[in-house]
Amino acid sequence: MESNNNNNKEKRQQRRRGKPCYFCKNKQETIDYKDIFRIKKFVSERFKILPRRMSGTCSKHQRAIAIAVKRARHLALIPFTVD
Repeated sequence: MESNNNNNKEKRQQRRRGKPCYFCKNKQETIDYKDIFRIKKFVSERFKILPRRMSGTCSKHQRAIAIAVKRARHLALIPFTVD
């Protein structure tokens, strides 16, 4: 019983390391709202903005992605929703 309990603790203590931020890895400072192909990587198939845990971006670039997506939506470069 004690060895089983010790084994469970080891499993819980192992943490998965997240993937590095796409923009930090490629050393890109700006995220352009006109670059639709890059923006589409960070939205779902229904054009919702993906959360950080799924997109793998850092918080700084996640905020910039959100602003770029909202600007692209406003200018009708990408749709708000898909019917």
